[in-house]
Amino acid sequence: MLLTGAAIQWTGVSAQADTDADADSPSHVTLYGRLNVAAESVSGGGGGHQARLSNYRSVIGFQGREGLGDGSSVVWQIEGSVLVDNGGGTSLANRDTRIGLTGPWGTAFAGVWTLPYNAATAGFDPFYPTTAGYMSLISNGSASNASNVSDTASFDRRQQNVLQYWTPSWAGWSGKLAYSPGEDVSPITGARPSLWSGSASYVQGAFTAVLAHEQHRHFQTPQSTDRGWKLGASWSLGATRVSGLVERLDYGSASGRLRRDALYVSAVHAWGPFSLMGGLTLAGTGKGPSTARIGALRSGDDTGAAQLTVGASYALSRRTSVFAIASRIRNEAAAAYDFAINSPGATAGSHPTLMAMGMRHNF
Repeated sequence: MLLTGAAIQWTGVSAQADTDADADSPSHVTLYGRLNVAAESVSGGGGGHQARLSNYRSVIGFQGREGLGDGSSVVWQIEGSVLVDNGGGTSLANRDTRIGLTGPWGTAFAGVWTLPYNAATAGFDPFYPTTAGYMSLISNGSASNASNVSDTASFDRRQQNVLQYWTPSWAGWSGKLAYSPGEDVSPITGARPSLWSGSASYVQGAFTAVLAHEQHRHFQTPQSTDRGWKLGASWSLGATRVSGLVERLDYGSASGRLRRDALYVSAVHAWGPFSLMGGLTLAGTGKGPSTARIGALRSGDDTGAAQLTVGASYALSRRTSVFAIASRIRNEAAAAYDFAINSPGATAGSHPTLMAMGMRHNF
């Protein structure tokens, strides 16, 4: 999920070891990162045509492990954003950051981390996490670092103040569960919103299937519950991988329920260092009595949208690649879906369009 390769690793012994067993358990620390940037031409938004350089969630991080004996270890990670385009806003720990324990029983940790609902299918999208990523329509936007009160619409989340447990794999099956407690009072509901997220995965050879569910309590009103469901699968045959998912989002608002269904399919085919990629998202019309707009979702006629993305990449080395992407969102007359990151400012009925050429390096 991190899309990284280790470049520097230190191995040592804790200077604070209290027992001989601890002293014999090495501590491993790895420096890693991803630099990902592209020159873009964007049109169809409220700002007209734009030529720009955009950062695609570049990161730098440290991760480590200390053996505790009996197959158990302390695991930790500190990851922050790096803005390759302008150098501003860099943070030490605003990405996947945690401390926890792992062993034969699974992994448990606390921190800031991508939620299971998000992680379950992010790998199905070959354009994640670029401007053209599927979160423009799937999951109703992207919250790269969110609390329960800072983003009340998106189901594509990296969550603050989160506890997670990951099961070990058994006969191809594994699961993840996350909980974010109600620490803050919502300025919208006056309540203390909380969140649950979970996923189950089955991996057998070249086949992967996932089921994910997430629940947001009191995000829209003091009594409301928002829910997201995803069912997806991915299959590789030789040099070709095909993936797909269906999603339902269901929100509670003061004026009633708001529901929307969506479908996503993608394909990747590789010829040596070359890869061709494509993705198609279809977002249905919003349904229900709600008169609210939540993120890009609203109820009524002509509120659906479609996004088509195609691209190609060439691997210069195991860690470095160049790529080209073209993407277009076609909004119906009353819809205003936009690119989820580096948004150009879509308006109702507009058709945001992207052309990009860039480079990615993992270290």
